[in-house]
Amino acid sequence: MTDLIPSSHEVIAILRETGALRTGHFQLTSGIHTDHYLQIPLAMRDAGVAKMLSVSLSRMLRTHTEIRANLTKLSLVSATIGGLPVAFGISEAVHAREVYWAEKDGNQPIRFRPYLEQERGEKIVIVDDVYRSGVRIGELRRLCEKNGAEVLAVATLIYQPSPETPPLRDIPHYYLAKINARFDLDAESCDQCQRSIPFETPWM
Repeated sequence: MTDLIPSSHEVIAILRETGALRTGHFQLTSGIHTDHYLQIPLAMRDAGVAKMLSVSLSRMLRTHTEIRANLTKLSLVSATIGGLPVAFGISEAVHAREVYWAEKDGNQPIRFRPYLEQERGEKIVIVDDVYRSGVRIGELRRLCEKNGAEVLAVATLIYQPSPETPPLRDIPHYYLAKINARFDLDAESCDQCQRSIPFETPWM
């Protein structure tokens, strides 16, 4: 890497080397078929890789004028458990004010733990490892704004949208690499199934 922020190609190469990104034929727990399987924790278990990715993302955040002006007042709020290592890595790099996270049980609304109260006007960056469907991040944003906090941006290591992923139109989304994967709702619409290519079922 010749620059302070690795290129998308370099990030994807790291994910492949660590086994975090695999290509093939996979059936996810949702039943959806895909030709890419992404598991960021496999990359983040290497402390050097985790630090490099988080610091690189923090450098992208510093390009945002208001974020740069409020680094030590910033709250980094993780949408999922997978985003916590990223949030803590960014926090170490920018000396953010605090890191905390939201939780979701089944079909229940996303929530914070008891006694965790947000301040009105609190400056927030929502952090996660992957922006895929955008559902959880969207829920968290609405919760923060309902509490009177100000969401300045979303930061994720990877952007892996499906055709149904809503774009973030009014706040910036910072990410290190974009991965375009194919998502098929079932075996009937899956090209690899039609060619009788066997699939793997991660987590099964």
